[in-house]
Amino acid sequence: MSVYDTIIIGGGIMGCSTALHLARAAPRMKIALLERGLCGAQASGVNFGNVRSNGRPVSQMPLSLRSREIWSRITELLGVDCEYERTGALKIAFRDEDLAVLEGHVRDARDGFGLAVEMLGSAGLRQLFPWIASGAVGARHSLDDGVANPRLVAAAFGAATRRHGVDVRENFAVASVSHSGAAFSVVGEGGAALVARSLVNCAGAWGNLVASSFGEAVPMQALGPQMGVTEPLPFFILPSTSTVNSPIYFRQVRRGNIVFGGGPRAEVRPDLVRHYSLPENTARHAALLRSVAPALKSARVIRAWSGIEGYLPDSLPILGPSATTPGLVHGFGFCGSGFQLGPGVGAVLAELVLGGATTTPIAAFDIRRFAPAAAQETRA
Repeated sequence: MSVYDTIIIGGGIMGCSTALHLARAAPRMKIALLERGLCGAQASGVNFGNVRSNGRPVSQMPLSLRSREIWSRITELLGVDCEYERTGALKIAFRDEDLAVLEGHVRDARDGFGLAVEMLGSAGLRQLFPWIASGAVGARHSLDDGVANPRLVAAAFGAATRRHGVDVRENFAVASVSHSGAAFSVVGEGGAALVARSLVNCAGAWGNLVASSFGEAVPMQALGPQMGVTEPLPFFILPSTSTVNSPIYFRQVRRGNIVFGGGPRAEVRPDLVRHYSLPENTARHAALLRSVAPALKSARVIRAWSGIEGYLPDSLPILGPSATTPGLVHGFGFCGSGFQLGPGVGAVLAELVLGGATTTPIAAFDIRRFAPAAAQETRA
């Protein structure tokens, strides 16, 4: 039986960031990170790559801003160029009634948190971005937002974690987790057993299975994002772009390919680690791309893919201490928008493990919001 100070379940960006922040803050700490497949192979490595703060719920903004500071030095932190770039972002409205939604986002971000964001009218939008379809009536232009390559980021976090002395165990599927009152025990499907004083649940779409083992199941649903990419084209789209009330978002990488995604999401099989890319979604997204950016009318789609993500009813994550078990902290259920938050989530979880508190407001993400009233009264 292997003994550790902390065990982290889940080798995505959240789990690896937690391990990395712990290892940097407490070099003598013995840390194990367990991943059922390969680090970053699930949602962390197959998402759109949006590094955005704007348009988030106000409750997420302090966490997002903390993460944004880490993104600003991501190459230094990971030792790898992850194609992080502050490209700016556009949220385009094609109906007058949608402008009020965007104006609310601008007020929240600019006045509440000091972000560089502005509203553009139809004329200003066309002047700056002439490739946008003529029917656009305005847009939110977020100058501080950016993009990164999730395939590179996820793998780089895993590699950096190893370099800092963390015992990273890939292809380690967890069979059971328990708490004796003094320590946590984690047993793999192959029979290997590990114990530790603290446990971090960063199991992503499988995070609810871990939480359920400690009597705090949440109503999480696993769904698959729908992603695709076109052939390389001459580069002409700098900002990450999406639209109001239309299930499409896209960006162009420097090599020329258009990466795109949108809804509806597909059903998945977390028990089999199976996800599905729906051809009808890819066809719909290709048509929407042409409607927003007519210059893409002849772009050929060369690949489509999906993943497995966890979604909660209020579209907010679970982040913070367990409601039932001392020493257990959760960080899962990021509802398809956790890529930008990941580095900051790791910093927060590391603080919780080391000192039981964090400097970042996370009360809105408490797992107790899904617990029965009696359980909440017991914890209080």
